[in-house]
Amino acid sequence: MSRLSGVDFLQIDDLLSEEERLVRDTVGAWVDDRFKPIIEECNRESRFPIELVPEMAELNLFGATIDEYDLPGLGNVAYGLIMQELERGDSGLRSFVSVQSSLVMYPIHTFGSQEHRDRWIPALASGEAIGCFGLTEPDFGSNPSAMRTTARRDGDGWVLNGAKQWITNGSIADVAVVWAQTGEGVRGFLVEKGTPGFTARDQHGKFSLRASVTSELGFQDCRIPAANLLPETAGVKSALRCLNQARYGIAWGGLGAAIDCYRTALDYALQRLQFGGQPIASHQLVQEKLVWMMSEISKGQLLVLQLGRLKDAGKLRHYQVSLGKRNNVWVARECARLARDILGANGIVDDYPVIRHMMNIESVFTYEGTHDIHGLILGEAITGIPSYNPPARAVEPLAEPVAKRP
Repeated sequence: MSRLSGVDFLQIDDLLSEEERLVRDTVGAWVDDRFKPIIEECNRESRFPIELVPEMAELNLFGATIDEYDLPGLGNVAYGLIMQELERGDSGLRSFVSVQSSLVMYPIHTFGSQEHRDRWIPALASGEAIGCFGLTEPDFGSNPSAMRTTARRDGDGWVLNGAKQWITNGSIADVAVVWAQTGEGVRGFLVEKGTPGFTARDQHGKFSLRASVTSELGFQDCRIPAANLLPETAGVKSALRCLNQARYGIAWGGLGAAIDCYRTALDYALQRLQFGGQPIASHQLVQEKLVWMMSEISKGQLLVLQLGRLKDAGKLRHYQVSLGKRNNVWVARECARLARDILGANGIVDDYPVIRHMMNIESVFTYEGTHDIHGLILGEAITGIPSYNPPARAVEPLAEPVAKRP
C-alpha cells in the first residue's frame, strides 16, 4: 500500500517513478520503525538522537543528490520525498539532514576546492563528520548582507571575529561553513571544531525543535588557514544559493508534518465516540476541518512535485522555491492547529504528535526566510518592484484630501 494512503486524493503516486516511490517508502519505513518510537522521549529530554546518524548514513540520506564519492545521485523529487518522510517524523530530524546535505555538503561541493571536497564530502556522507551553517546572526536574520562577522587577511591565514545564532547542529559539528564580511565582500569559510577562538554553545529554553541541536557560534580572533576559504564563494548570493537548496527541501518537509497531523486527526476522529456513541468524524464541523487539510495537502503535493521536476530540468527559479516554502509551511501550521482542535484536550499531550509538530512548525515558519520575507520575494517577482526596506522620503500632501474629491 502506498505511504500516501489516505492522503493521495489526486493519485499523485502515479506521477512518481518507481525509484521515487522506493526511496520514499524506504525512508518512511525507517522513520516509522526506528525514529517514531523514540521521538517523544527525545523531545521531552531536548535531545537529538545522534545514535541514529550511522543508520541515516547507511540509507544515503546525506548528500543524496550528489553523484560522486559513491553517493546515489538521486533526482530532486526523490530528495524532496526524503525530506517529506523525515519531517513526518519530526522537523528536527529533517533539519539535521537538510543542514548536512544542503547547507554543508552543497556549498563544499559547489564552492570548495578539490581538496575540500575530497576531505569533507565522504566524511559528511558517512556521518563520521557533522556540519553546520553559520549565516544568521543575533541582530541579522532576514538581512544577511548586513552581517557583522568579519574575516581579515593576516599573513598566511584569516582572522574571524563575530557571532552566529540559531545554528542547527552547531555544538556537535566537526566543521562549520561560516559566512563573513571581507574586503572582497561576503565569503564562505570552513572552521573546524577545536580551532582556537571558535566556540559553540547550545540555545536553551526552546519550546520548539526540542529534538534538535540549536547553537550560538562565537569567533574571537579565530585564526584559520588561507586554504579554509571556499574559493568560489562570491558575495552573499553564494550563501543564498545554499539557502535556496534548503528551502526547496523545507517545502517538501512541511508537507510531512502536515500529513502526520492530518492522519492523526483522521484516525482520532474515526475512533473518538461522542453524542450517543457516534464517531466525531460523522459531524459536519469535523469533516470540514479534515476536508480543508486534505485539500491543502493535495495542492501542496502538486506544487512541490512541479518544483522538483523544474529543478531536475535546471529551470527552477528562486521565487518559485519561495512559493513552495511559504505555502507548504503555512499549510503545515494550519493543519497542526486544526488537528489539535479535533483532538481536543488530547491535542496538547505528547501521546499524540500534533502539539510537537505545532511547536516545531513555528520555527520552520520563521527560518530559511520568514513567511513575510518570502511574500516580498514573490511580490517583487510578480510586480518587478522590490519593497525591502524602502528608503524614507518626504511625501508631499495632496492638494485636496481624497475623501473630498467628487
